[in-house]
Amino acid sequence: MIRIGIVGYGNLAKGAECAIAQNDDMVLSAVFTRRNPESLTIRTPDVPVVAMDDILSWQGKVDVLLLCGGSATDLPEMTPELAKHFNVIDSFDTHAAIGEHFERVNAAAVENGNIAVISGGWDPGLFSVNRLYASAILPQGKDYTFWGRGVSQGHSDAVRRIPGVVDCRQYTIPVPEALDRVRNGENPDLTTREKHTRHCFVVAEDGADKAAITEAIVNMPNYFTDYDTTVEFITKEEMARDHSGLPHGGSVIRSGVTGWDGECKQTIEYKLTLDSNPQFTSSVLIALARAAMRMKERGITGCQTIFDIAPADLSTMSRDEMRRKLL
Repeated sequence: MIRIGIVGYGNLAKGAECAIAQNDDMVLSAVFTRRNPESLTIRTPDVPVVAMDDILSWQGKVDVLLLCGGSATDLPEMTPELAKHFNVIDSFDTHAAIGEHFERVNAAAVENGNIAVISGGWDPGLFSVNRLYASAILPQGKDYTFWGRGVSQGHSDAVRRIPGVVDCRQYTIPVPEALDRVRNGENPDLTTREKHTRHCFVVAEDGADKAAITEAIVNMPNYFTDYDTTVEFITKEEMARDHSGLPHGGSVIRSGVTGWDGECKQTIEYKLTLDSNPQFTSSVLIALARAAMRMKERGITGCQTIFDIAPADLSTMSRDEMRRKLL
């Protein structure tokens, strides 16, 4: 049994707790929190909730930690620090900063003989793999990624960190005309702004400077500066009534040509439609945790991404079962 520790207890962590219960080769050993442990009630019976200050005392009691913090401020510090002491999995999703994050985590994990898998989930994650496969198969072509319509956990969390913000749901919305042009095989050159818009529904504190909040959102690097962004202020009641779910999804499309003269248009599309972004993302992290433990048994340490993981290491099935059922 793979002993899992969950760090944090937000939406992603709650999804991970459920996913662990659905996998027969795993067990939840502990949930670690920065809050008062007595204030949390988790779903799994007889599993302790432990203060983060005591996490180092759990070395040797868990095989791998799932780090369920946000990419804006939590994971850049948390992942390299905990990789010194544990095997770790994270879902760091700030694409522009993945290279820097990799280097810091790799240094910590290699020095201490641990394995760390970063940027797991569906994008980065499953979509990344599909971009790799498609570009290898159709070298004469272009990649397009469309996200949504759905709630981005990372972007919503980044907005919630802005002073004066109580809550936020940030929806990423594909531009329909751009999506149609790609599916039609036109291979257009599209800017970031031409592919997506962003819509933020924000609950602000009483008396908060809404103009300042709006400015902070639309000018946030790596999150909103490259997009046409709408900021709409709503009440707590409206948020609870209209935006309680966390749906998401999207498509990775490779449009290319084959033949001596490029006479045949070929399109590869991989699509996800998700009722719950955090539950799906955490299910990916669970599979990555299994793969990480198998790689660690083979002596592999340091930082890894989904590109480094063999598909067979993700599955509970034996090689023979895979050949019979999936190949």
